[in-house]
Order: sequence, then structure tokens, then C-alpha cells
Amino acid sequence: MTDARTAKVIQLYATPGGDAQAPGGRRASRDQGRRRHPSQQSGDAVNSPATQRKPGESGQLGHPNTDGFGRPPAAVTPISDDVRLPAETLGVEHLGPSRSSPLFSLSGIRGAVADSLTATAGFIRERMTGEYEVDEFGFDPHFTESVWFPAVRQVYEKWFRVEVTGIENLPVEGGALLVANHAGTIPVDAIMTSLAVRDNHPTNRYLRVLAADMAFDTPGVSEVARRIGATLACNNDADRLLRAGELTAVWPEGYKGIGKLYKDRYKLQRFGRGGFVTTALRNAAPIIPVSIVGSEEIYPMLADLKPLAKILGLPYFPVTPIFPWLGPLGVVPLPSKWHIHFGRPIETGSFDESSADDPMVVFDLTDHVREEIQQTLFRMLSRRGSVYFG
Repeated sequence: MTDARTAKVIQLYATPGGDAQAPGGRRASRDQGRRRHPSQQSGDAVNSPATQRKPGESGQLGHPNTDGFGRPPAAVTPISDDVRLPAETLGVEHLGPSRSSPLFSLSGIRGAVADSLTATAGFIRERMTGEYEVDEFGFDPHFTESVWFPAVRQVYEKWFRVEVTGIENLPVEGGALLVANHAGTIPVDAIMTSLAVRDNHPTNRYLRVLAADMAFDTPGVSEVARRIGATLACNNDADRLLRAGELTAVWPEGYKGIGKLYKDRYKLQRFGRGGFVTTALRNAAPIIPVSIVGSEEIYPMLADLKPLAKILGLPYFPVTPIFPWLGPLGVVPLPSKWHIHFGRPIETGSFDESSADDPMVVFDLTDHVREEIQQTLFRMLSRRGSVYFG
């Protein structure tokens, strides 16, 4: 097996040129024998019933990646350039859940603890028998199912109360590349998205995360990351995962996404040089845009102490309303309400093999994916209720 650390890293975080635009026209004729994803067989989404405006209705036409959320549009969440955080914007009066919330349910806490202990005991017992497997990347399904997911699920269900839509857009089998917006100061979004796929997909598929170098350079984090299915964001590993038919995910904003200030929330940073698009094209894998609302508010970043970050060897050093002022307590994320939406696949099978080496095709498709996620985020925000009790 090739050492992932020596493989060529996909340039996810470099600066591309130009603004988002629809993909260009350098396409080969579609292979008539190739099976398309079910969501692509129903015709043009713009002309579908979900996107048709009824007589007397006003407003914009529906969007194929945001229709059917089941919630009337609310006032658009302000995305201001003002770095100050008003109490009503942050929901300071609602920073903690009410007494009726499951977070304050004694029986709920006891049940969660009991479930975790039971899962851990079963893990230890089965581990002693040696009846488990680890793949070539270090992925350990036994550890993930018995220890990792039961612990994360408590945060997923009780703290962030994650809502998932569009899960039907994920293929039942075969590879696909999921591309998502990145935010949160600490990259919790990758963890929540992985569990969202596992718990909501009809066949309970695993999501294989492509992570940045730092995850594998940090003691302790590296071992856990490998065990739960993450691997280095490099061409070699990404190709092998997609060829093996795995659902693979990437967050191309990188550190610029998770390290942006609160005033820039839900404004996508640039998507680098399009390494993820090149990988998808070479493997004829559909690209599935993933839009995540809620991650921006868990650690509202007011400032970045760059000199201190440089001394510590970090990409940024965040200052939030509670960190570093409250010490270790400042690391506890705020309980924002999350919504993860899986958009319709963007097929790559219509491109010929040389498209992966064509910069214009790669840049155009990269911008198309970015714009798809950005517009979906804005529409999700327009339907959003309270940040912490939405």
C-alpha cells in the first residue's frame, strides 16, 4: 500500500480564478448505455411540479435542491458585515435549552449513558474474540459502530438536533463524491455528516471522509480519524475509494472555511483548484452538493489572533464569545439547530476522459458546484427559524 503521506495532495485550498458560473460546454456525447441516478431520470428539475409556481403565487421559482423542506419561508437570516453579535442574532437569551428539552431530561441522560456503556461493553467483549476487520485505510467498522457512533449520536440528536433532507439523492450502491460547505472553527461538520449518512441512508452506508494533513499529524486524532473511515485528501486515496464504490466526502474550502469570521458566515470561500472535480471526472463519479446550516453558530468566531496562531503552528486562533474567556468551558459548542441537505447529483459521465486534464472544464464545474451549494444555503436560511430553537 502506498504511504498516504507521500502521495500527491489534492489542491483543495488554493485560490482559483473567476466567480461562480455554470459549467462550460466541452462535453462529449452522452453514453446511452450508462445508467443515470434515479433523481436525474425525472426530467428537468426546473420544469418539475415541485418548481412550478401556482396561479397567484409570488416569489422565486423553487430550487431542485431545496424544495420540499416542509417549512414556509421565514425572514432571511441576516448575513452582515458587522462583527458585533447582537444578543437577538446569537440567540443569547436562548443559549441553553428549556427545561422541557431532552437535554434536561434525567431519564434521557440515563438512557444515553446506559446505551453508551452497553455498546462499549459489547465492543470489548467482541474485540477480545478478534472477530473484526480493518481495511487498507485503517477503517474499523467495529470500533465505529460500537464506540464512536453511539457517543457522537448523543450530540447529533440531543445537542444539535440534526434535520436531514435529500437523503434519497445518495446512490444505493456505487461511488459518489459528496462536496460540502465547511464551517465551525472546529470541523465538527464532517462528523455530523458522516452520522447523518449512516443513520438515514436506506442501506446505512458509511461515508469516507477526505481530511486535511493536520488531522493525521496530530497525535491521538490521527488514530481515531483512521479508525472511523477518514483518510488523507490526496488523489491516490480518493481515486481508490471511488473505484471501490465508496461514498466519499470532501470539504474544499479547507481552513479558510472553518476559520472564517462570524460576519462572513454562510459565505462560501473559494474551492481551490478543483482537485475534487478532477477526481470525480476520472472516476465518472457523480458529485453530490451538500449544504449544511447550523455549523457556523457553534463557535461564533469574532477575531483571529494570527500572531498567536503562528507561534502555536495553527492555521488560526479563534476568539469567540466564550473562548478563551471561559477556559475549557469555552470549547463546548453552542447548541445550534442543524440542517443537512443532500442535493441532486451532478453527473460527470457525460464528459470524455480528457476533461479531467482540461483546466476550463475543471474550473467551470468547480464553480458550478460551489454556486449550487451557495444558493442552496441561502434558500435554506430563508426557511430557517431560530438559530438555537429552529
